[in-house]
Amino acid sequence: MVSNRGPVTFARDARGNRVARRGGGGLATALRGLLAHHDVTWIASAMSEEDRRVAEEDAAAVEGFRLRLVAHDPVAYDRFYNGVANGTLWFLQHYLWGLATEPDFGAGFRTAWNDGYAVVNEGFARAVVEELDREPGAAVCFHDYHLYLAPAIVRGQRPGAALSHFVHIPWVQSDYWGVLPADVRRDIHEGLCANDVVGFHTERWRRNFLESCAAFCDARTATAVNPIGVDPAEFDRLRGSAAVLEEEAHIVERRRELLVVRVDRTDPAKNIVRGFRAFAALLEGHPELERRVSMLALLDPSRQEVAQYAEYLAAIEHEARIVNDRFGGADWEPVDLQISDNFPQAVAAYKQYDVLLVNPIYDGMNLVAKEAPLVNERDGVVVLSENAGAYDELGEWALGVNPFDIEAQARALYEGLTMGVAERRRRAEAIDGHVRRCGIEAWIDAQLADLDRHASTILSQ
Repeated sequence: MVSNRGPVTFARDARGNRVARRGGGGLATALRGLLAHHDVTWIASAMSEEDRRVAEEDAAAVEGFRLRLVAHDPVAYDRFYNGVANGTLWFLQHYLWGLATEPDFGAGFRTAWNDGYAVVNEGFARAVVEELDREPGAAVCFHDYHLYLAPAIVRGQRPGAALSHFVHIPWVQSDYWGVLPADVRRDIHEGLCANDVVGFHTERWRRNFLESCAAFCDARTATAVNPIGVDPAEFDRLRGSAAVLEEEAHIVERRRELLVVRVDRTDPAKNIVRGFRAFAALLEGHPELERRVSMLALLDPSRQEVAQYAEYLAAIEHEARIVNDRFGGADWEPVDLQISDNFPQAVAAYKQYDVLLVNPIYDGMNLVAKEAPLVNERDGVVVLSENAGAYDELGEWALGVNPFDIEAQARALYEGLTMGVAERRRRAEAIDGHVRRCGIEAWIDAQLADLDRHASTILSQ
């Protein structure tokens, strides 16, 4: 397993002992479920100072798996992570650029690409080759937009390796990929096509990938659609944990009769500002809901080293103040905005929502839409963007919305808050059943089966 972030990160406790803590990021969280079902070596970046010490020790045995941490040059990693992966590829693959004014690819981008993204991918590839030499029969599963170049490097050195790559974010149409410099977009597509199979969450993303490969490179590879699931057993355990129950008590104490919840990172792709405006439109159109409904927005501060993310966080805080100043009073704050990384609080909010708002501009999947219904205790309704990958699976039972249409989102919020008990329960039970049937284990097994099939075909030719 190869990803930028690993499932754990290391630190020292008050007594100086090394401790492993849950890793950050949605991908690492989602992939933790595979550790109980497979013999895994996980290759990831060293994130903390203690991680770098672990990296010097070659590998660590943690929670039943082997963790190989790669310590990158800090300057190269900043260029890789902030300059290219999140400052460029994330924006491109979520259609976040307004092309009249951005992007500009000058000397700074070229430095970030050559001396950052390429260098870090080379470091990952070296680690993969070393692990393949230790265990030649292992399948290699690359993950996400951080590692588009690594598969081609590994393929060049170990031609017979079984390689797969799963892209967890949207794959945009070829015209949008054409914004990148020609050699960059070619290297990305050729890097991915060095895999035996490339996986996506939805048919839409897979189809776009095939079109852009035809446009920008001569290489081809097998593709698959396998929507990622979550680990229901983990959330069944969490819902009754002491930490979650403590957070839930605080939410229950403060909540109004009706509660709209959103749980997100402070990312421009998550569409938080428009969500606040939709909530304001709900209050404006339905004054009878005054003081009866509130929105709890639990937001994890994300990528503040990237200027656009810092600016978007400021816009989020500004919009929340506008709603509260316009509609709030001494005894009512319509939007309860909390910015912190507090997973037990998020699970507690999952249990208490009457409506869950998930309205990203574009999203490869969005696991919040799958996690929250597993623990919700109020037959809550999910308002879900049509551009979230999860909509392909859950759209039948969610209230689908155009994420750019504020009035439509306000109408969906109202429909969810006023929906009859029987219909709410039907939808909630259907989502819960689907998520439980299509969990993380099934997703992992499907990927490995695809890799076995396509790698065997290629090696036999």
